Amino acid sequence: MDLSPTLAEIVSLSVDERIRLVEAIWDSIAEHPDALPLSDAEREELDRRWADYLKDPAAGAPWSEVKARIIAR
Repeated sequence: MDLSPTLAEIVSLSVDERIRLVEAIWDSIAEHPDALPLSDAEREELDRRWADYLKDPAAGAPWSEVKARIIAR
């Protein structure tokens, strides 16, 4: 017996219900970060960004400030 919802059933959910579903799916993916290995290019980019941060930790901005700037546009 297949209890998996169909795409039509998922799309028929309210926006709030779909957001909660996406959050639950994302949380289940985040529980297993090794299941999504990084490419060499992604790892190099993360290493570069980490090195930039270590050189000048004050150069960045907190997410709350960045988000406020984006919303204000």
